[in-house]
Amino acid sequence: MNTTVIPTIDVGIMFEKEIHFSLKGEFRDSRNDLVTGDWKVWFENGNIYMSNNLASFQIEEGFTLHPSVPNECSVKLYSVTIGINFHWERKEDQLFKGALKFIIEDKKITAINRLTVEDYLISVISSEMSATSSLELLKAHAVISRSWLLAQIEKNETLKSAASKYTSFTETDDERIKWYDREDHLNFDVCADDHCQRYQGITRASTLPVEQAIQDTFGEILSYENKICDARFSKCCGGMVEEFENVWEPVNHPYLQKLVDLDKEPVGFDLDLKKEKAAQSWILSSPESFCNTQNKQVLSQVLNDYDQETNNFYRWEVRYSQKEVSKLIHKRIGLDFGLVQEFIPIERGASGRLIKLKIVGTKKTMTIGKELEIRKALSQSHLFSSAIVFEKTQNNGETIFVLKGAGWGHGVGLCQIGAAVMGSMGYPYKEILNHYFKGATLEKKY
Repeated sequence: MNTTVIPTIDVGIMFEKEIHFSLKGEFRDSRNDLVTGDWKVWFENGNIYMSNNLASFQIEEGFTLHPSVPNECSVKLYSVTIGINFHWERKEDQLFKGALKFIIEDKKITAINRLTVEDYLISVISSEMSATSSLELLKAHAVISRSWLLAQIEKNETLKSAASKYTSFTETDDERIKWYDREDHLNFDVCADDHCQRYQGITRASTLPVEQAIQDTFGEILSYENKICDARFSKCCGGMVEEFENVWEPVNHPYLQKLVDLDKEPVGFDLDLKKEKAAQSWILSSPESFCNTQNKQVLSQVLNDYDQETNNFYRWEVRYSQKEVSKLIHKRIGLDFGLVQEFIPIERGASGRLIKLKIVGTKKTMTIGKELEIRKALSQSHLFSSAIVFEKTQNNGETIFVLKGAGWGHGVGLCQIGAAVMGSMGYPYKEILNHYFKGATLEKKY
């Protein structure tokens, strides 16, 4: 990567049979013709077609519209799905800077936004959190979002040149282990949803603090041993930060390790949460931590309007009847256990999050993992976290499974709510980064 030039990236925005969009200002297409106004593209018989109701024509795959005056032109994409597979999934119209590219994937059209990393970050910071967050939190998030993105680009280049094919799935008769990461995307750098980082263009109103945070940290990244850090983050760690290899591929990153989300160790706990008894004690209590907060002002800084639909995230509870959970697992991950009899924790990570869970049913007994596969199996969208304790009770002769959990998200790296509390307490962004990424170095990449 040329360190003297701001990198340009490709972001996958939407994936549909037909896409409607509007161009504000003049754009030049691949033939150097000027294009503006309202359009649609659609996939038909292996080809992409484009129309503005006056003319229809076929376009080649990779067809790109470039803004003539980048700061004055924008693209509106209609009915973009956000929160894919989450409880608040919905569609909204979104506005973007930069170029617009169309490719074919699985007999659908993918719309790709091409823009600079720094323009991308202004949106990410406003999309991942509220743009009214404290300046120190915004600066910390700018650094980790920039680091994560550039690390993914480097990782993608490594994977493309690797001799063996990357795999994130193993299955035997007794065990299915699967993890989900951005390697699912082969034709662009990152997607625009929670699978990678939330990126909703300039739809999310930015603020002067967001722009200042990007400017103040311009080109800054976290590094470890001369490599850009794969700087992860989640909404709420639940009081204990998880290790990278327990969520994704079995690679140890020294800067993504277990740590208590506090400036001191909480009293009265065995913090070896890989042990079942210790994990249960931790999850079933409410230990002091930065992210253990009900401060509505701080939470409103971190949580966008749809995130605020979630009230309990530090500790929470979900109940399913035996029949409900059996049908749910079959529907969500395609495994028919019959009537589920037991959930047996097999392996937990450093934060108490389940890495492997054995499900015992009348038709099948099988172990599943990693954490997101477990969360997917046990919710119509994604369970808040895999830091779960299972309890069984009876209601009018019916077996009820009670899932008591901790945190929101995978728990690796920066805890957004914890970092927001640190920012509100006056911690500067460098100290926030030092807390969550032990041993990493802040440096200027370009």
